[in-house]
Amino acid sequence: MICSIKQSTITPTINGSDTIFRRKNMSAMQRSLILPSLNANKSKPVLSMSKPLHVSKVESFALSRPQKRTMITCKAYEADRSEPIEASEVKSEAAKRVKIGIYFATWWALNVVFNIYNKKVLNAFPYPWLTSTLSLACGSLMMMISWATRIAEAPNTDFEFWKTLFPVAVAHTIGHVAATVSMSKVAVSFTHIIKSGEPAFSVLVSRSLLGETFPPSVYMSLVPIIGGCALAAVTELNFNMIGFMGAMISNLAFVFRNIFSKRGMKGKSVSGMNYYACLSILSLFILTPFAIAVEGPQMWAAGWQTALSQIGPNFIWWLAAQSVFYHLYNQVSYMSLNEISPLTFSIGNTMKRISVIVSSIIIFHTPVQPINALGAAIAVLGTFLYSQAKQ
Repeated sequence: MICSIKQSTITPTINGSDTIFRRKNMSAMQRSLILPSLNANKSKPVLSMSKPLHVSKVESFALSRPQKRTMITCKAYEADRSEPIEASEVKSEAAKRVKIGIYFATWWALNVVFNIYNKKVLNAFPYPWLTSTLSLACGSLMMMISWATRIAEAPNTDFEFWKTLFPVAVAHTIGHVAATVSMSKVAVSFTHIIKSGEPAFSVLVSRSLLGETFPPSVYMSLVPIIGGCALAAVTELNFNMIGFMGAMISNLAFVFRNIFSKRGMKGKSVSGMNYYACLSILSLFILTPFAIAVEGPQMWAAGWQTALSQIGPNFIWWLAAQSVFYHLYNQVSYMSLNEISPLTFSIGNTMKRISVIVSSIIIFHTPVQPINALGAAIAVLGTFLYSQAKQ
């Protein structure tokens, strides 16, 4: 309970743990406590304080005189000295930062595992459209089972929700397929070096379509990002135009997805986890007919037999792992997006690529020239400068 009344030198007053213990003008005092604006004595307000008070304890007792009258002891402290409230706010902010940090670390770790298994699958089974479809199908199935068994609470959606989600699903489908096509043609490290230029696309889209303005330092930080990506692309030993264009298209599509997602999640009761689950289901319906048209069951059957003959039963485990980890890392990323802005999300997404690039080079023994490594380092440095400029 908070009392907002102005301070005065007139007694009685509430100061610290003082006790209201005056019989004189008791009725007027009671009226002033209940209705401060209706004081009996207008020229001399009974109670007046400039700082709000938090009432910490209220006790009632009776006088020892024959005419017993119940009195009230009111203990209070000033609002600007309320340490418990300030402490709770600090703890809440610290807990939020820890929560986001855990999301980011989990997101990056799951993404590294996904990229490793995804590249293994694409090396043995070079059909990115089917691989992308299976990833979405696996995530959709996992979430529907979670909803059916009540492990997770099912979202409460309506037609307007799915209508708002549709452009997000289109952008997500395009970005997902484009990235998978890119990784089927070039090294994982090269795909993620090119995709580290996502902040440049984010600034471009935010400036041209959303009308957002940025300080000159943000624009200057894009120079090393773009220059580093270009240098890495020119010196890439396994350069492929389809792989390069796939990564570029994926950048643009995912920027639109993040912006549309942040808009779509505002004012909605759907959590980040369920939002991505609905996004996967809708993207699956969009992608499936295109996957059948581009590749088709006959190509899939022949490729499946070839992969099993070359890899053996482990291929099935690789395919299942890449599908499960794809859903998990995206689910965690959307839980992060629920807490941060699209531009901050893009920064985290870019910093994540450092771990993916390094781990893929080590695991797949990707040959890297010094000039190629320099380009990647410049792009990563530009991303760091970009994040500092944004802060």
